[in-house]
Amino acid sequence: MTRIKICGLTRKQDIEAVNEARPDYAGFVFAESRRRVAPRQAANLRAALAPEILPVGVFVDSAVTEILAQLRSGTIAIAQLHGQEPAENVKQIQQAGFPVIQAFRIRDAADIVRAQVSPADFLLLDSGGGTGIKFDWNLVPPITRPWFLAGGLTLENVQGAIQKLHPWGIDVSSGVETDGTKDRNKILTMVRRIRNE
Repeated sequence: MTRIKICGLTRKQDIEAVNEARPDYAGFVFAESRRRVAPRQAANLRAALAPEILPVGVFVDSAVTEILAQLRSGTIAIAQLHGQEPAENVKQIQQAGFPVIQAFRIRDAADIVRAQVSPADFLLLDSGGGTGIKFDWNLVPPITRPWFLAGGLTLENVQGAIQKLHPWGIDVSSGVETDGTKDRNKILTMVRRIRNE
């Protein structure tokens, strides 16, 4: 079954929609973004999140100490690294006992090769953080380790993406928004479509 991550949650009603839809993961963005949340805000949102949905924190080139602070506080359970973080940072977080998703911007086949050697627990293949544009899916070979597909996924194309690429997980943010904010109906419909309900 394809895992589902709804990313970029910022409001109480976003959490309510996610709790209703029951994806596997919920994402909070700590990096510069219109979806950025402060640590206290993220902690409050996390407190309202259904316990079976794993919270993920999205960081871009943050210090490992900053990332570990959010993990150890319980605000998040998984770190998602979206910058140019070296393998050493990934390993440091893992050695502290936490899983890591490492994101890679895919522009050509060399980017896929670079992603495949990452020591992260999960890969995330994207067109570039939060752009809502998809990359060339023809670049993706069969991948035997857990990986998320992100970037430009919509209610219209997500089922085709799963059939073509067979990702371990789907990560969606702008594809479940209307006018820049999360849309409850789109979140519910997206989860149903991915799960073929």
